[in-house]
Amino acid sequence: MDDRDLLAERFERNRGHLRSVAYRMLGSLSEADDAVQQAWLRLDRADTDHVDNLTGWLTTVVGRVCLDMLRARSTRREEPSGLQTPEPGQPAPGTGTDPEYEAIVADSVGLALLTVIETLTPAERVTFVLHDLFDVPLAEIAPILGRSVNAAAQLASRARRRVRGADPVLDSDQARRRRIVEAFLAAARSGDFEDLLTVLDPDVVLHVDATVAPTHRPLEVRGATAVARGARAFAERARYARIALIDGRIGILNTPPGRAALVLDITVTGTRITAIDIVADPEHLSSLDIVPLLTEPGHR
Repeated sequence: MDDRDLLAERFERNRGHLRSVAYRMLGSLSEADDAVQQAWLRLDRADTDHVDNLTGWLTTVVGRVCLDMLRARSTRREEPSGLQTPEPGQPAPGTGTDPEYEAIVADSVGLALLTVIETLTPAERVTFVLHDLFDVPLAEIAPILGRSVNAAAQLASRARRRVRGADPVLDSDQARRRRIVEAFLAAARSGDFEDLLTVLDPDVVLHVDATVAPTHRPLEVRGATAVARGARAFAERARYARIALIDGRIGILNTPPGRAALVLDITVTGTRITAIDIVADPEHLSSLDIVPLLTEPGHR
């Protein structure tokens, strides 16, 4: 058996693990197989003489491939077509009888969690799956994302909060989310307390990073009443706020003259806002993909 055959044999021993990683990120059995095949092609071309942990190396390669696929999906504005799972006892599409596929969807992760993962941004999704589900160190995830370890840790924390607090049956309609965020911004500008309560979930959680918090320490505010009071105090700065995509999610970009920029990264569940992350730390801001959208109706 030559070196290439030995490498192929080692890869095959990792195939089930890699398929499981890719499936959790992509939510598609066929795309997961494509990602695994790309990982093999990269392995076949790579110099692995100094790779001590082939499983870890392959896992990060699959993570990078999946991130590229998720970003391409976002660029094409494709909505996930739904999780593709084989019926129990039935062969996976195009594979013949394959119990590994059934193990993927029957294990402790569960279909509900996979559905929630579908709602995360590409960077959040890759970070959460690799770090929280497969224990890949953040130091190894950060280069995949092209971000610092600190930024990767913040992504993991944000994804974890969203997974724990999300409704597993989320509507992915961006237009609906934008209307809700616009209603929140309009109410914040006018200081209308009742309108703020209308769009805020009773159990909404607001996180403020240390850069902008009055105490210069991270701040957490819970409950619609407390968050609405804080939003009313934001009214003057809200004049300079506009709707933006924050890592692909509808949020708010605020750039008041003479003051530091900040973003409100907003989570919408159903018809209410369930979480707001106020980010002003320059390093964190630089790690976000921020795309200002056209000025919303009625704002100049």
